[in-house]
Amino acid sequence: MELAAQRRLKAIQGHFLSSSTNDHSPLQANLTASQFFNGQGYSVVLPEKLQTGKWNVYRSVRSPMKLITRFPNHPAIATLHDNFVHAVETFQDYKYLGTRIRPDGTVGGYTWMTYGEVGTAREAIGSGLYHHGIQNGASIGIYFINRPEWLIVDHACAAYSYISVPLYDTLGPDAVEYVVNHAGVQAIFCVPETLNTLLSFLYKMPSVRLIVVVGGDDGHLQALPSISGVKLISYLKLLSEGHSNRQPFIPPKTEDVATICYTSGTTGTPKGVVLTHGNLIASVAGLSLAIKFNPSDIYISYLPLAHIYERSNQIISAYYGVAIGFYQGDNLKLMDDLAALRPTIFCSVPRLYYRIYDGITNAVKTSGVLRERLFRAAYNSKMHAIMSGRNPSPMWDKLVFNKIRAKLGGRVRFLVSGASPLSPEIVDFLRVCFGCPVVEGYGMTETSCVISIMDESDNSSGHVGSPNSACEIKLIDVPEMNYTSEDQPYPRGEICVRGPTIFHGYYKDVVQTREALDDDGWLHTGDIGLWLPGGRLKIIDRKKNIFKLAQGEYIAPEKIENVYTKCRFVSQCFIYGDSFNSCLVAVVAVDPDVLRDWAASEGIKYDDLGQLCNDPRARAAVLTDLDEVGKEAQLRGFEFAKAVTLVPEPFTLENGLLTPTFKIKRPQAKEYFAKAISDMYAALSTSDPRS
Repeated sequence: MELAAQRRLKAIQGHFLSSSTNDHSPLQANLTASQFFNGQGYSVVLPEKLQTGKWNVYRSVRSPMKLITRFPNHPAIATLHDNFVHAVETFQDYKYLGTRIRPDGTVGGYTWMTYGEVGTAREAIGSGLYHHGIQNGASIGIYFINRPEWLIVDHACAAYSYISVPLYDTLGPDAVEYVVNHAGVQAIFCVPETLNTLLSFLYKMPSVRLIVVVGGDDGHLQALPSISGVKLISYLKLLSEGHSNRQPFIPPKTEDVATICYTSGTTGTPKGVVLTHGNLIASVAGLSLAIKFNPSDIYISYLPLAHIYERSNQIISAYYGVAIGFYQGDNLKLMDDLAALRPTIFCSVPRLYYRIYDGITNAVKTSGVLRERLFRAAYNSKMHAIMSGRNPSPMWDKLVFNKIRAKLGGRVRFLVSGASPLSPEIVDFLRVCFGCPVVEGYGMTETSCVISIMDESDNSSGHVGSPNSACEIKLIDVPEMNYTSEDQPYPRGEICVRGPTIFHGYYKDVVQTREALDDDGWLHTGDIGLWLPGGRLKIIDRKKNIFKLAQGEYIAPEKIENVYTKCRFVSQCFIYGDSFNSCLVAVVAVDPDVLRDWAASEGIKYDDLGQLCNDPRARAAVLTDLDEVGKEAQLRGFEFAKAVTLVPEPFTLENGLLTPTFKIKRPQAKEYFAKAISDMYAALSTSDPRS
């Protein structure tokens, strides 16, 4: 058995170029290699255990024999501190952090701090914390949205071996109080808007010793009672104290904890994901084999820094010397910020890309017959050229697409989407309209962000690419959902991930850590995937949140919701079912403009949007459209909603129906819409004309 295993290993090694010594050796062309490697070049397939002979573990073709832990060109970078030291030394006088907000609160053009200036500021902030008696290893809370000081404080934490703990401004005060106490946070950086919230429950947070207010000066800060034992100072004063009391860096080790990121989840209290410096460096080092940025690149930061997606973007941007321009803090003014900054790199989430798509298509539809025909001709011609591997005619950009590119500032050369699936049609649409690569990635906080990412040169869509070079992926069977590794034409199952990017557990939560991580070190994601030709991963379902209908059929509601959001009437959708009923019902937050336009075309009179939502004719029209979209997506019979309730108000953080990452809180939605759900099932039980 051992000899057979050695033979297999020797056969694997025989398919690499012997002259190459780096970690991402290219594969040799070898016609006998099909049993060992996927022949299309994105992933390779290896056995999980040589004894079993089962070839089920996928790795990036860029580094198949060794998972990446360091940047290949800079192996000495082992921590976030090392990464930023490298950036300061290499890009000392390059623009780094830019903001439009002036000291007096007004908005102007972008003003910049260089890498060198940020390096000096991070040394002062770290020294200031040490001056106030905060010892290395302490947890430091950051309680405000994206702005230069967020990254300066984060860099200070890395330089002086503090643990950064982002506090979501959208989590709400109860969750913030919980996180501060759970992580034992000793110092909190906040802004005047979040200071009052903190002070209202300061007496409930015994670990806090220092509060630093970013924005304003000490003259505007109220004095705290001395009995509280908490100092309250301005960021500017801490900066000044740090300059006057400089301390040498206290560099962290690779295995030291860099951050505890609390994920909101859809139920229960937040979970603290413990990530080390080694985790985060491995993740972005693996990503650096797939994505190259330049010091001339400009990135706009508006995605929440409290989430791993944006944190990861910042780490790799610093490595490459990218300039980071911050938005004003208001999503409604983002387009104005894009016009002022004119970024070259734009990372976003499907929600915003769908809005961009809707805005462009609606503008085209209302532009007149001739312009609409011109757009269609330009789109079809350019799409055909891209899919054929040819360069599209520049004429179409001059006539049509340059005006669209101007929406994002006119210089974007690279679009990235993450956080949830982006439909293939939207990916293709963005590629045509913006004339640049559109790359979709897949990741989790627990994997230090990137699990897989599309190849920049891959013009296909509908998948999330091949594994990050710093991790390996396998699919395991989920028999209750009929997903197995033997499925044809593609293997299917729950996505499991292993490697140096995997988190070290949930903070102070052994039970949930054991549920997520198995004894062999595999993280069970709860996502269902399949392997497409070429070793590219496609997310098709979600294991969590599944439930059974009365007849025993399993339902994954998020899959159906993703299908139904393509319906023109739908802004958001909540699918409900349970084991007491044999069918599904839907609650739809409508797109007001689309519904009003439909009503006008039908000659329907109404007083307000709420009245229109309750009109049986509107419900029937939406249900018919949902059916059409469902048929097109090949939903199974029992996956169709049999009744729908229309609501004029969107699902939001404020009404408690969404998590900060915009996922539906299912238990809360069930309770919120309990009467509507009950009424729909009651109506179906007495008369269902569609059954």
